[in-house]
Amino acid sequence: TMSHHPHNQGHIQSHQRPIQQDWANREYIEVITGSIKKISDFLNSFDTSCRSRLATLNEKLTHLERRVEYIEARVTKGETLT
Repeated sequence: TMSHHPHNQGHIQSHQRPIQQDWANREYIEVITGSIKKISDFLNSFDTSCRSRLATLNEKLTHLERRVEYIEARVTKGETLT
């Protein structure tokens, strides 16, 4: 075959570089894409966790506000808090 001819050796070598470069680029893009996905997943779960914590705090605050209103009403009426 022609590939064993010394003259063709350099020609084959020069073709190999762009292909290796292409694979390196694809690998790099894959790593970056994977990292972006991880960051995105983290931010989404962080958002979900923050929302649920805020919802819980909101419930507690609402409950406390109601209790304060109830206590204020009793104090205004001059009732003893026992």
